[in-house]
Amino acid sequence: MPEPSRSLHRLMPCLEATLAAQIAADPQRWQQFTQRLQTHFPALFALYADLYSARYDFFYHLQDLLLTLARAWFERPDDLRALDAQRETNPLWFQSHKMLGGVIYVDLFANDLEGVRAKIPYFQELGLTYLHLMPFFKMPVGENDGGYAVSDYRQVHPPLGTMEQLATLARDLRAAGISLVADLVFNHTSNEHPWAQAALAGDEDSRELYFFFPDRTMPDQYERTLREIFPDEHPGAFSPLPIDQGSVVTADSPLPSREEPGGRATGWVWTTFHSYQWDLNYANPATFNRMAGEMLFLANQGVEIIRLDAVAFIWKQMGTNCENLPQAHTLIRAFNTVARIAAPALLFKSEAIVHPDEVARYIHPQECQLSYNPLLMALLWNSLATRKVRLLSQALASRFQIHPETAWVNYVRCHDDIGWTFADEDAAILGVNGFDHRRFLNEFYRGRFPGSFARGLPFQENPKTGDCRISGTCASLAGLEKALNEEGPIEVELAIRRILLIHGIILTVGGIPLLYLGDEIGTRNDYSYQNDPTKAADSRWVHRPKTDWERYARRHDPQTIEGRVYNGLRELVQMRKENEVFSGNALRIVETGNVHVLGYERTFAGRHALVFANFSEQEQTLPPDIILRTDAQALRPIYGQPTFTETNALILPPVGFVVFA
Repeated sequence: MPEPSRSLHRLMPCLEATLAAQIAADPQRWQQFTQRLQTHFPALFALYADLYSARYDFFYHLQDLLLTLARAWFERPDDLRALDAQRETNPLWFQSHKMLGGVIYVDLFANDLEGVRAKIPYFQELGLTYLHLMPFFKMPVGENDGGYAVSDYRQVHPPLGTMEQLATLARDLRAAGISLVADLVFNHTSNEHPWAQAALAGDEDSRELYFFFPDRTMPDQYERTLREIFPDEHPGAFSPLPIDQGSVVTADSPLPSREEPGGRATGWVWTTFHSYQWDLNYANPATFNRMAGEMLFLANQGVEIIRLDAVAFIWKQMGTNCENLPQAHTLIRAFNTVARIAAPALLFKSEAIVHPDEVARYIHPQECQLSYNPLLMALLWNSLATRKVRLLSQALASRFQIHPETAWVNYVRCHDDIGWTFADEDAAILGVNGFDHRRFLNEFYRGRFPGSFARGLPFQENPKTGDCRISGTCASLAGLEKALNEEGPIEVELAIRRILLIHGIILTVGGIPLLYLGDEIGTRNDYSYQNDPTKAADSRWVHRPKTDWERYARRHDPQTIEGRVYNGLRELVQMRKENEVFSGNALRIVETGNVHVLGYERTFAGRHALVFANFSEQEQTLPPDIILRTDAQALRPIYGQPTFTETNALILPPVGFVVFA
């Protein structure tokens, strides 16, 4: 008998004895669980052993994990078990051309969870099938990294509602054809989390969930190969612990200086990001087991997709940069296997804003079925700034193809900043110096480059290197803010065309398009965050304004800015949903022979579509040989305003987006 089978055979009697009451009450559910467990246990055993087999207590933790899975399955509501069965028969449901995502902050969009529930008719009007709620867990008051400092994974932040209301919202969304998406912050917790507070109080089991050091010896060794993420806040990757170990620590608690006056260190904790976010220690199997329990609890509330935050950082190893290590992938695959056993409908979405080679390594049916596509986002904005499509076309040709059972999540912006994540080696092929080009893009989108249409703000600017990332709403970065305040109708029209152009690409290029809600009505930058001391140092709040529902009320008036953007976007959405060719991932780049025009073909189930996007403010012409080679005249124009000349050349309007099918 293979080792996994023998191990499971030995573990089952203990599981059955511990869960005897539940098994007797619902033997059919136990049978369902054991069938899935037997199917997936060999993979789970191999992954868990790869991480933890050297531990003397390996089988104790493995047994504890299986109990966690079984208990979660017994607690899983009947409607979600029905969803599990449905998704297992249609595992590629997320590749449909009907898919359209939206992302919101609960409080900023609708005050609380009940407010979001009341907006379901609007989500249906827009055509959403996927709604991502930004972090809604209990979090510190004041600084909390926009909710990514989690104080309790099983409690909703009190001003937003309750976990019961979240489960109700998930059911109502599902009834409306909308999947609920949420973040699970795997890398760290808030220092207010019960695990962290227990660790501070001296509980040894809790201390082993994190990385504590009595002095600077080990941190100094680690930092020889680590990069600083937020150098403005704290140098390095470690923060000093409070001197009073027995006190309750909050995000606003003052931390001691690097050393006490006598030179003795006060104790240190690993904090990759903010000093109030303590990194979890996944070298400890108890950490994995506890987080598996939190994940399954969230799945049992009706969350269908979880975004894995900061996945690149979840494994630490001395002598490395502690990013994108092989064990990080093993961990995610182990969590994925846990979901296949106890919550099969659950999908993973990776958030890895790293080198494109590393992004691709997280995408696999056994790892993350979905992944943000930061490269596409960055190169859409690059093409708007340069009016040239070389880098974008190259990336779509060489880096867009992924496993056929996965999908990109494509977006023009999100809650975070814009970083220029293209690979320097890709740029060099085209004669572009990556460092210099990033400097140009930063200056352009800050509005400091001659001829710039953008109004963005720098985020995490490094005074030593001049490097930074960019904050701003889609409309302000695309020129609408400047056009309305400083220019006139022609520039306003061009700005709206830019907004629709880049959204047109994410809606047709393949994968799941994701809208940051507010962009669909042309929301501009909100500079009022600068008056809030808890937000003033973080320019990302400029593109996180509170929703103005009076502006939303103007979305059906074509004479308003809101109406022009909204109706233009709705036309694009409708075009996508009416044409099955936009399902799946298959894409082929069309060489247009014009540096300003991106071209690509989509195919699905015998259907064919052809897309051209003009990033220039002037008309562009594609010669007859391109039209002949792509058979464009034999196709039907389904979006845009293409014009054919007598010689069969194709004329594209300024900042024009054209689709044939």
